[in-house]
Amino acid sequence: MNEQTPDQPGKKVADQYDRGYDYTTYFDERAYENGAEHIAIGRLLKGRRFGKAADIGGGYGRLCLLLRTFSDHVTLAEPSRTQLDAAAKLLEGTDVAQVQMQADDLTFADGELDLITMVRVMHHLPEPSAEFAEIARVLAPGGTAIIEVANYGHFMNRRSFKKQGKQLPATPVSIRTVKADEPDAIAFVNHNIDTVTAQLADAGLRVHQKLSVSNLRSPRLKKLLPTKLMLAIEKRLQGPLAKSDFGPSMFLEIRKN
Repeated sequence: MNEQTPDQPGKKVADQYDRGYDYTTYFDERAYENGAEHIAIGRLLKGRRFGKAADIGGGYGRLCLLLRTFSDHVTLAEPSRTQLDAAAKLLEGTDVAQVQMQADDLTFADGELDLITMVRVMHHLPEPSAEFAEIARVLAPGGTAIIEVANYGHFMNRRSFKKQGKQLPATPVSIRTVKADEPDAIAFVNHNIDTVTAQLADAGLRVHQKLSVSNLRSPRLKKLLPTKLMLAIEKRLQGPLAKSDFGPSMFLEIRKN
């Protein structure tokens, strides 16, 4: 397994994610992953209530209604106009606000938010320090953020590197399978969890707890097992497997120092 060079992102613009793809269909065949992420967020927020919350880079609002069950007010903060147009349909009739903004240039006031989620965004961020600084700025003292990280150090990769007698790379690794078609094409990277933890600390954010998510992500298992059974197993695994950063997706619960 060869280490690759992360994609080099150009200047981030609000329409960077508008490529004509209908993201509302993305989870049609990913019911397990969607369910696993709902389980993780529900577990991390269980029994708590927040005032103002924001789902940063939340796409078409997939997680916003879940956040609304834990928060008095929710904002979908999304850079893509296409995604926001889709969200307007999904969230019609709700009180979820929808605002176009970039994760590295949030339009919230200092300390305005009590809860932040940023899920399936880190794999587009080879260098997330600016985004972490913004999260730290807009998060209230004692506030909570849940950040999902695409984990390069998952079990299969760690086993492969160990067999080769190599160390896992500390820097992000590109997982792009085809050559970028445009200069500002979206990056696709996986991260080293220890590196991300250090970057969060530099921004004044500490990891309070973490969960290993989508631990059964496998086309073969999806064919063999019903989704309901997979999610029942997933629910039992997320906590215990977090200690070894087992899964391909790590959910980090962050507190502001």
